[in-house]
Amino acid sequence: MMKWLVVLSALVALSECLVRTPLIKGKTAREDLQEKGLWEKYRKEHPYNPMAKFIQTGTESMTNDADLAYYGVISIGTPPQSFSVIFDTGSSNLWIPSVYCSSEACENHKKFNPQQSSTFKWGSQPLSIQYGTGSMTGYLASDTVQVGGISIANQVFGISQTEAAFMASMKADGILGLAFQSIASDNVVPVFDNMIQQNLVSQPLFSVYLSSNAQQGSEVIFGGYDSSHYTGQISWIPLTSATYWQIKMDSVTINGQTVACSGGCQAIIDTGTSQIVGPNSDISNMNSWVGASTNQYGEATVNCQSIQSMPDVTFTLNGKAFTVPASAYVSQSNYGCSTGFGQGGSNLWILGDVFIREYYAVFDAPSKYIGLAKSV
Repeated sequence: MMKWLVVLSALVALSECLVRTPLIKGKTAREDLQEKGLWEKYRKEHPYNPMAKFIQTGTESMTNDADLAYYGVISIGTPPQSFSVIFDTGSSNLWIPSVYCSSEACENHKKFNPQQSSTFKWGSQPLSIQYGTGSMTGYLASDTVQVGGISIANQVFGISQTEAAFMASMKADGILGLAFQSIASDNVVPVFDNMIQQNLVSQPLFSVYLSSNAQQGSEVIFGGYDSSHYTGQISWIPLTSATYWQIKMDSVTINGQTVACSGGCQAIIDTGTSQIVGPNSDISNMNSWVGASTNQYGEATVNCQSIQSMPDVTFTLNGKAFTVPASAYVSQSNYGCSTGFGQGGSNLWILGDVFIREYYAVFDAPSKYIGLAKSV
């Protein structure tokens, strides 16, 4: 389940408020823990549960992936205070650490100081966001938020008072959710919704390009998409639920044989999850088909010398085939090679970064469609 962390940086505005945010690669939290000799201990104490954020409990759940997703620089307040946040299409709230937090995770990250912002306003509600390995608690507030050169007035966000221990090993300070308001904790209006409502973007959509093989150039574009990032036509897939970016998946095939999602299933396009995640039996079958061995933590390892001979895996979405080669679904590190197929213990599939790196993704909120095209 290895995954590289990708850093959003160098925020550049496009014409007519189309905003491009580039990303660069960095070292994963997992690699950091492995180098410190703490990974085995962490895995035993915090079993991987990628489905935690998709369990609807009335509070917004977030990813428990130790190889947390994609993050970039935003600023909050007047004058602005800068923070790195994960851009997560699998959640809907924005939150950051605060000076009122004494958790170890907060000590390792930048902390927002409300007293230093002239535009800060306290909200009236507490905030609790559940992770698979713990939670963050805090308070709601509002202030000016700047993302990629766009300034959003009166954006409601969370400031933490406590944070889960595993956040101490993460590179990002907080999370910026890009899913729908219907799943936002306390029904907070998400950042991108406010961009649209305040007429700050030229088009009511955003797009994500994730580079591969440690290359730079990954980016999020708010207000449009870039045709230089993909080849061929964009396939537009209707959402089955405007909560997460959820669509219908017809099947998963290898060498023409259906190996998972037989008869159809539901899938999430999620930048906040590193792997492709599915039901335990389906993922086990897929890993078996590609020749992987699964350890006690559900991590499927392969011989690094076998990658060239391993089969493609095809995901059929809305009648359109999207193929992922072994070079994309196998990750290599100093610790060996593993597949990017993770067990989720639920019927809900997550098409995370392993998939998105292969397919440029365009998120059209008002029309409730996702556009996918082969990345270049």
